[in-house]
Amino acid sequence: MDLSNLRPAEGSKHSDNFRRGRGHASGNGKTAGKGHKGQKARSGATRPGFEGGQMPLYRRIPKRGFTNRNTKVIVGINVSALERFDNDAVVTVETLIESGIVKNPRDGVKILGNGELTKKLNVKADAFSEGAKAKIEALGGTCEVI
Repeated sequence: MDLSNLRPAEGSKHSDNFRRGRGHASGNGKTAGKGHKGQKARSGATRPGFEGGQMPLYRRIPKRGFTNRNTKVIVGINVSALERFDNDAVVTVETLIESGIVKNPRDGVKILGNGELTKKLNVKADAFSEGAKAKIEALGGTCEVI
């Protein structure tokens, strides 16, 4: 037994493609499977979230704060993560994605100064912290804002 052999039990599934409300002879005439009377038997179903006149949950819960639609999500990368590149390498956002350091660059990549760097690198990113810039340039590398 494995996932490719799983099947519903014999007789447990019914086809749902028959026509309802097409007379007694069809086997599903008169009330068309909706039973007798009541809200669910009638046309015009209630909207999602309607609780029969009770104050709905989405209106009972307090609303707080807001989401700024102009905010930018910047991905921070520490200098220690750049250690995997070769000496004199050009580090761009594309090379960071290829090496697996960054999965989704979102609105930009900022190089942060945490950790140690021992190689001379030419780094091109959207932003640099002061500490990261100092560490990269101390080894003879360059920091270019794109």
